[in-house]
Amino acid sequence: MLKRSLRLALACTGVAGLAFWVAAGTAAQAGAAPDDEKTGGETTVFATGQNAFSFPFANLPDEERTRFVIGNSFFKRNWVQAPASTTARDGLGPHFIARSCGGCHVQDGRGAPPDFQRGLSDQPVGLLLRLSIPGKDAHGGPMPDPVYGDQFSNFAIQGVMPEGQISLRYETVRGKFADGTPYQLQKPRYGFSKLNYGPMAKDVMVSPRIAPQMAGVGLLEAIPDAEIVRNAREQAATGGPVRGVVNQVWDAPSQQMRTGRFGWKANVATLAHQTAGAFLGDMGITSPTFPAETCTAAQKDCLAAPRGAQGKAPEIDEKTFGDVVFYETTLAPAARRNPKDAQVLQGQKLFAQAQCAACHRPSYVTGESPFPRLGSKAVQGQTIWPYTDLLLHDMGEGLADGRPDFLANGRQWRTPPLWGIGLVPDVNGHNRLLHDGRARGVLEAVLWHDGEAKASKDKVLQMSAKERAALVKFLESL
Repeated sequence: MLKRSLRLALACTGVAGLAFWVAAGTAAQAGAAPDDEKTGGETTVFATGQNAFSFPFANLPDEERTRFVIGNSFFKRNWVQAPASTTARDGLGPHFIARSCGGCHVQDGRGAPPDFQRGLSDQPVGLLLRLSIPGKDAHGGPMPDPVYGDQFSNFAIQGVMPEGQISLRYETVRGKFADGTPYQLQKPRYGFSKLNYGPMAKDVMVSPRIAPQMAGVGLLEAIPDAEIVRNAREQAATGGPVRGVVNQVWDAPSQQMRTGRFGWKANVATLAHQTAGAFLGDMGITSPTFPAETCTAAQKDCLAAPRGAQGKAPEIDEKTFGDVVFYETTLAPAARRNPKDAQVLQGQKLFAQAQCAACHRPSYVTGESPFPRLGSKAVQGQTIWPYTDLLLHDMGEGLADGRPDFLANGRQWRTPPLWGIGLVPDVNGHNRLLHDGRARGVLEAVLWHDGEAKASKDKVLQMSAKERAALVKFLESL
């Protein structure tokens, strides 16, 4: 249902610490009830349903809406193998895992692991596996596997072999709440089969990643670096177990080290880098930022495959690439649902009592985008409610992937934003959460918390069924 911005829609195609952490200054940062339901300030749209993540900023000027629509088109429509009659969209592959950005971010939403109960008849889309070996690249990032690179590709264009197939299975993890209610979690185990270029390195490290929802990413990009650094400094000052770490990562578009904030390990600093990396790694589309395909020396058919743009230029030109990034940066977060509901308000109090806001910082005021030509001034000066500190935290052995990524170690993950998680079932028809989609809903995601977040999880384990339901109700209202 769309309560506002209907006209905009028509343009669219589409954890634990010591004492509760109180960021200096505002009641908002202390986790008090927000004054209104506008999660993205004046950018907020009042929308639910399948298109809830696909609307432009409510305050986006009319003169920028055409660019939003163009970017939407190149985000959602499939790319094709070269050579093709449609030269504006050729260049898919040689290796890939999706044919469009929207292939993983369906309806600008969230990916999910494949339905294991069907015996993996289909290779996953929206779930990718990062690969690396011990060591660091020239910028301090992960060292790719010498044969399969930094990401496993289970699809390829005609005439090129896919790298192989992903296999996986579940192990059941059982536990009980303090009131005796049992629960079961599912822990995925990943593997590879039918490898077409020989074995991987013996010491290869593998990390699964689910595509997150897109709404609000431009606002996250506009959170000042100083605020992220401040989060780490104030957590350390408490002297407790919650000690978030700022990731420092290489940003190719600006050719410098910057504060990481995107990706499940905060291993990317800007949407321009994230988007260029996804075009190349997920779809095999070269760009001005990354002009060379990822074929390794062992992949002769990949090296010999035809290139898009007749091999004379990057497969996505600078203008089109900019339009896609503009589209992403101006996707609006949806307003909260029922923020004054009595059960929601009870859940909000429990969220505070469990010290969840120690990491899931509620609010910020946005600054400027890092690349003004790729964004809108509408992003600036907004009071937003993403519920994240954008820091790395040790989340325990149960979630560990054992794979370092810049300053992130094998047990650390970035605190994910919580806004919009209650709308994922509306948009994508599932409620799979965490970095690999293992959690079937908010409560399972909480039960996977450990390490720095163990005290908060233990408080949830002590809650009654009624209190657990209220906590979930609050989180799903964000």
